[in-house]
Amino acid sequence: MTTAATRHSDRRISPVFVGILAVTAVTGWATWSGFAEQPGVAVFLFVTAAWIVSLCLHEYAHARTALHSGDITIGSKGYLTLNPMKYTHALLSIVLPVLFVIMGGIGLPGGAVFIERNRIRGRWRHSLISAAGPLTNVLFAAVCTAPFWLHALDGVPADFQYALAFLALLQVTAAILNFLPVPGLDGYGVIEPWLSYGIKRQVEPFAPFGLLFVFALLWVPSVNREFFDLIDAVLRGLDVTEWQTSAGFSLYRFWE
Repeated sequence: MTTAATRHSDRRISPVFVGILAVTAVTGWATWSGFAEQPGVAVFLFVTAAWIVSLCLHEYAHARTALHSGDITIGSKGYLTLNPMKYTHALLSIVLPVLFVIMGGIGLPGGAVFIERNRIRGRWRHSLISAAGPLTNVLFAAVCTAPFWLHALDGVPADFQYALAFLALLQVTAAILNFLPVPGLDGYGVIEPWLSYGIKRQVEPFAPFGLLFVFALLWVPSVNREFFDLIDAVLRGLDVTEWQTSAGFSLYRFWE
């Protein structure tokens, strides 16, 4: 019998996602070629579109892993189409992360796909579902920084280098923030299956506020400084300098 998860229409890539990819490609070309009259506008559109693509892939990774772990309802919910409009909280998943990139250059994680955990058996599967999203950010960061750590920047226009460096910073921040063992974030989802029932019951009321708590902490100057020192250290290990990410952020905020 055909289930909702196996219908071809449930797996067809959404035109919305194709459109976002097209914007990424066109503005990436404009950044590379210098075609845009204002390079900052091209960088802004390129980085923003690419960031939304990564958010969609992050949630797709959660959904796809859940599907193969036993939640056959994933397909009928539209999560396999990569359409951000299908997420349970489009505001948290797309709008807020984009706003925080614009405001402070932080790759804020979003919350999106609803997984029916009762359909999934085995603690390892639950942990893997939670880890799949931020691992996608890690992979995205590796792709963005590949020209740097492969020393393949010859011929790459400076503005495109800076845009890639800033996009890599967003992916690294998203991965690190997501992996924090804070209720409501993926890092807590990784360890939750291994916690006792009593601990999970005590933590459960705080889950809706975990992301707000992390965001509030990042506004504390000393915490913010330590956090970005860690991000810079990771990027330096990938041969991306603080100057390159700063130049990318400055281009991104073209209105300043």
